[in-house]
Amino acid sequence: MIARRRRSAGRPDPCRALVTGGSGGIGAAICSQLAAAGMSVIVHAGSRLDRAEATAEQIQRNGGQAQAIQFDLADAAACQTAMAELTESEPLSVIVHNAGVHDDAPLAGMSADQWQRVVEVNLNAFFRVVQPALLGMARQRWGRVIAVSSVAARLGNRGQANYAAAKAGLHGAVISLTREMAARGITANTVAPGLIDTGMLEESHSEQALALVPAARLGQAEEVAALVAFLCSEQAGYINAQLIGIDGGMAPG
Repeated sequence: MIARRRRSAGRPDPCRALVTGGSGGIGAAICSQLAAAGMSVIVHAGSRLDRAEATAEQIQRNGGQAQAIQFDLADAAACQTAMAELTESEPLSVIVHNAGVHDDAPLAGMSADQWQRVVEVNLNAFFRVVQPALLGMARQRWGRVIAVSSVAARLGNRGQANYAAAKAGLHGAVISLTREMAARGITANTVAPGLIDTGMLEESHSEQALALVPAARLGQAEEVAALVAFLCSEQAGYINAQLIGIDGGMAPG
């Protein structure tokens, strides 16, 4: 006879969500959709607090709950302090590690500093923001962890060995986290966006890149945000340890 496990306790109220890199194009869209789903969103910025504040203010104008926060994900002590403050009085129920940086160079000419900085923000920061929140999620028997990876982690990219390695490492962490915490009602998944129109691609680069996309268009930040919001919902409670591409068919599963 198969033993029946206790189901998740259901989404807590209030449901607090931290989105790292929430001040960027994809991050802001994620923050907005989580807020629209009734979550109280903490919009993180690494350096541009004004952009995070603008996102939080826009959410508030739309009737949602949001606040902005700034700390350096590459600074372990700063992360520890910030996460202690964020989890002191009530738990975080959702962590979306969306922040990412790249510093490109061929591996043969890449400096140790280039490698380390990219790994610190893209991969090591996942541990720094997720680990302090897990005990609170476990106690309430509900939590959502989303790692935002990249199509580069699945296909590789010239000059981005550091970025691809860090982004690929996120999914290994997510799979292991699932083994440890799924029985507590905590899900963990990875999304891997492809070429997303955040207004930063040069037109010439955009045209060249489109040749690699079977869908023949760039993705929209709102499309990535919609996937993340669904994975953070009650309806996605049985989706766990998945790597979901949102790349127009660049890297079929």
